[in-house]
Amino acid sequence: MSTIPKIRLASPVRTFVLRVSNVASCISIVVVLINLAGCASLTSGADFQSRWPKGIERTWIGPEYWANPLQDWQLKAGRIECVTSGGDRNVFWLTCELGDEPGTLNMSVVIGRLDNDNQMLDQGWVGFKLGVRGEFNDYRDNAVRGVGLRAGMHTAGQLFIGKHDDSAANIKPPFRDIRLVLSAVPRGRKYLVTLTAYKEGRKLSEISRNDIDTDWLIGGVALACSHGKVSDASNRRPKIDDGNWGFREGTGRGGNVRFWFKDWKLSGSKVEVHKERVFGPILFAQHTLSSGVMKMTAQMPPVGKQDSQFVELQIKKQTRWVSIGKAEIDSMARTATFRSENWDSSKNTPYRLVYELTGADGKIEKHYFRGTIRSQPWQKEEIVVAVFTGNNDLGFPNNDFVKHVEYHKPDLLFFSGDQIYEGVGGFDVQRSPVEKACIDYLRKWYLYGWAYRKLLRDIPAISIPDDHDVYHGNLWGAGGRPTVKGLTGHEAQDTGGYKMPPEWVNMVQRTQTNHLPDPYDPTPIQQGIGVYYCQMNYGGISFAIIEDRKFKSAPKMLLPEAKIWNGWPQNRNFNVREEADVPGAKLLGDRQLEFLRDWAADWSNGTWMKVVLSQTIFANVATLPAREMSDVNVPKLRILEQGEYPGNDKPVTDLDSNGWPQTGRNKALREMRRGFAFHLAGDQHLGSTIQYGVEDWRDAGFAFCVPAVSNVWPRRWCPSEPGANRKPGSPKYTGDFEDGLGNKITVHAVSNPVYTGLQPSRLYDRATGYGIVRFNRKNRQITIECWPRLSDPSKPAARQYPGWPVTANQMDNYGRKASAYLPTVEVTGMTDPVIQVIDEDNGEIVYTLRIKGHTFRPKVFKAGTYSVKVGKPETERFKTLRGLKSLPPGKTKTVTVKF
Repeated sequence: MSTIPKIRLASPVRTFVLRVSNVASCISIVVVLINLAGCASLTSGADFQSRWPKGIERTWIGPEYWANPLQDWQLKAGRIECVTSGGDRNVFWLTCELGDEPGTLNMSVVIGRLDNDNQMLDQGWVGFKLGVRGEFNDYRDNAVRGVGLRAGMHTAGQLFIGKHDDSAANIKPPFRDIRLVLSAVPRGRKYLVTLTAYKEGRKLSEISRNDIDTDWLIGGVALACSHGKVSDASNRRPKIDDGNWGFREGTGRGGNVRFWFKDWKLSGSKVEVHKERVFGPILFAQHTLSSGVMKMTAQMPPVGKQDSQFVELQIKKQTRWVSIGKAEIDSMARTATFRSENWDSSKNTPYRLVYELTGADGKIEKHYFRGTIRSQPWQKEEIVVAVFTGNNDLGFPNNDFVKHVEYHKPDLLFFSGDQIYEGVGGFDVQRSPVEKACIDYLRKWYLYGWAYRKLLRDIPAISIPDDHDVYHGNLWGAGGRPTVKGLTGHEAQDTGGYKMPPEWVNMVQRTQTNHLPDPYDPTPIQQGIGVYYCQMNYGGISFAIIEDRKFKSAPKMLLPEAKIWNGWPQNRNFNVREEADVPGAKLLGDRQLEFLRDWAADWSNGTWMKVVLSQTIFANVATLPAREMSDVNVPKLRILEQGEYPGNDKPVTDLDSNGWPQTGRNKALREMRRGFAFHLAGDQHLGSTIQYGVEDWRDAGFAFCVPAVSNVWPRRWCPSEPGANRKPGSPKYTGDFEDGLGNKITVHAVSNPVYTGLQPSRLYDRATGYGIVRFNRKNRQITIECWPRLSDPSKPAARQYPGWPVTANQMDNYGRKASAYLPTVEVTGMTDPVIQVIDEDNGEIVYTLRIKGHTFRPKVFKAGTYSVKVGKPETERFKTLRGLKSLPPGKTKTVTVKF
C-alpha cells in the first residue's frame, strides 16, 4: 500500500565570506547576520502551512489570503469553505509564491464536499492553481486577475494537470477527507508535475506530466473550487498578445460544486515567502483635518461575531503611544470611524490603529496600521491637490500611478467618484441579498484601498461616490426615492432614484465619506438615505464638497417626448437646447444651493481660496460623428492616430452630464462665482480644462475634469467647427463654444485619446491619467496639470497632455465684465482682509473675497448703491461702508478703512 510521502524541504544555504580581525568582531558579525535573517521579508525554501483558527466563523479568511469572490467563501471550524458554487472560485495565498529560479515544489491540501454525496455533482473541479500571474507584475494583480495552471480533481473523479487525462483511475465518492498532493521537479527546460490523491493513507489515483513549461511554475498559488466545463490549458503560458491572456472559466454563480479545504501545505526550493504582503485585518484608513477636527475611518474586513468588534486609535506623544478612542465596527460597512476635536494641527502626529485578532492557537494577536496626520500646510506657498476619477481595475494595483503621484508630493488627495465599477475584480455583481451585496461591494472597494493605501496612510483624502459606486451606469438621484418597481437596468435608472436598497446605499456612503467633515445639514433625504455635502478647510483653502447626483431630476420623467434611454434622447426631432430645460428640473437642489451661498460668503479660518469638489463638471464636453449621436457608440469610438482630426463630429446631448438641466446648472455657477470658486471634478472620462459661461462666455469659474485612471468609456471633444476667440496657434477644439445643451463654455485644453502603440492598448490608448492642481498662496495663481498615465514626471522628458499646464488666477473665477465700480477700498492696519460686496437694493451678497494686500477696487454688475464689509472673520474685526454709489468705469475714488 502506498502512503502519503513526507514533504521534505531543502532550505537554501547562504555563505558569507568576511575578513575579521578578532573574535569579538566575528561574534558581532554573526549576531548581525542572525538579525538580518530575522528581518528579511523574502525567504526561500521554507515549509508553510495554513493556520486557520478552529473557534472562529467568518467570511474573511485571514490576512495571508485573498478570496475570489469574498462573499462565496468562509472560514469555519479550522477550514475554509466555498459556500457558493460558481466558476473559478479560488483563494490566493498572498504571502507565498513560486520564484523565478529552478527548484522543487511540494503542495498538498485536504478536501471534502460540503453537500450530501447522494446528490449528483455538477460538472466542475477542485484543486490547485499554480504560477498564478496577471498582466501587471504585482502579487495583488496576480491575486485578483491572475491566470494559473490548474491541477486537481474533476467532479467525476478524474485527476488532471492542465488538461483532461484518462490515464489515471477514477476516484469514487464520497469525496471527503481526500488529500491532494502535488509535486514539481525540473527536468531540463520543462517540469515534471505529479498529482496524487490519498485517503486515510491509501493512494487513490495518480497522474504525471513531464512537459510543463517553466513559466507555469512562476507566480502565485491558489486553491480552487469551480463549477462548469474545464477547458484544456496549453503546457505553455499564453502571452498577453495571444488574445487569450484572460483565459479562465466562466465566473457566474450556479450549480452545486461546493468543497471545503484544510491543512494546506507548501514547501520546496521554488517557494518564496513575503510576510509583508499580508492584507488586514486593518486594510487601510482615510482621514481629513479641518477647522481643528480630525476624522478618520478605518476599513475592516468582514470579521466574525467571535472576533473583536472594536478598533482603537492611538497617537504618539513623545515616546509613548496614547489611546484617544475606540470605535465599534459598523456591521454593514465594516468601518470604524473616529472624530477628535481640538486637534493640534501645527505639528505632524504619528498614529496607529490597533485591532486584536484571534490567532490559530486561540491567542489574541495585536495588529497595527501606522501613519502620520500631517500638520496643516499653513506656511506652504503652494498647496498641491492630486485628483482621480474612474478607478476601474484595468492596471490594478496602479504601481506606476502611485509612484508618479508621489513625485508631486500632494498635500491632499481627491477621488471624485467611481472608485469602483460593477465589474471590478471580476465575478460580475451581486445585488441581493443585502448582506451578500454589501460584501460584493466591499470586495471591490478593498481594491481601491489596496492600491492607494500608501498614499492614504499619511495624506488627507476626500472620496465621494458616483454612479458606479452605487451600482448605477448613470444616476439621477431624484432626492433619494427608489426607482420604479418592476424595472431593471437602464429602464430603472432612467426613471430616477436608487436601484439598490437604502441601507446598502448608506453602507457605501459610510465607507467613502464617514471621514469627511460633518455635513452642512445632516437631514436625510427620502428612504432615510444620508447626505455628506460639507466644507473642508485645509491650509487656507476652503473646499465645498457637494453631491451633484443625489438631488438631480431624472430627464425621462420630465421629458417624455424626448424618449430618453440611458440619458440620451432617442427622438431626433426633440430640440434639447430649447425644450429640455423644463420647470421643476433640478441639479443640486435647494439645500445644496443654500449651502453654496453660505459657503461662498464664509472666509473664516484664514481662507484665501475657494474650490468646489463634485462628481462631474457642469458642461457636456463631448462630441460624436453626426450620424452616431447615441451613447451606444461611445465605447466603439475608433482611437485616432497621432495628428488625426475627424471632420464631422458634433457636440452631444448627454443628460447624464451636468450641463442639464441648464437652469439648475446656471444657478449653481452663480453661487460658486460669488466666492470666486474653482471647480474640480471627474466622471467624463475625458480630461478637460474649461471656463464656464452663464450670461456670456468666461463670466464664471474655471473647471478641471480629470482623465480616468482606467477608461472603460472613452470620449473625445473634436467639434468640426473651430472655437471662437482662440489663442493664436491653439487647436481648433479650443476657444468659445456652446456644448450640445446650449451651455456657454470656453475650452482651454482636452486630452483626446490617440494611438500610443503601448500595450495594453485598452489602458494606454484611452487618454488615462490624473490631475495635479497647484494653488499659490502668494499670487493666487491656479496651475492645472493633466498627466498621462504613461508619463513619469520624475523624468526630464516627461510631458503632460497637449495644452497643459493651464494657468488661471483666482479673479478669473468671476470673470463677468463689470458694468460699474465702487470706490477703491484702501485698508490700513490689516493685511489681506476679506471684502464683501452687498447690493443695498435687495440685500443680496454680490461676492466675497479675501484680497491680497491692502487695496481693492470692487467691480459691480449694475449701477446702484452698495455696502462693503471689510475685515477678518477669524478676529471678528469688521467695518461696514454703507451707501457707496457705483462709479462708471472711467471714474475713480478712494475710501480708507482704518483698523
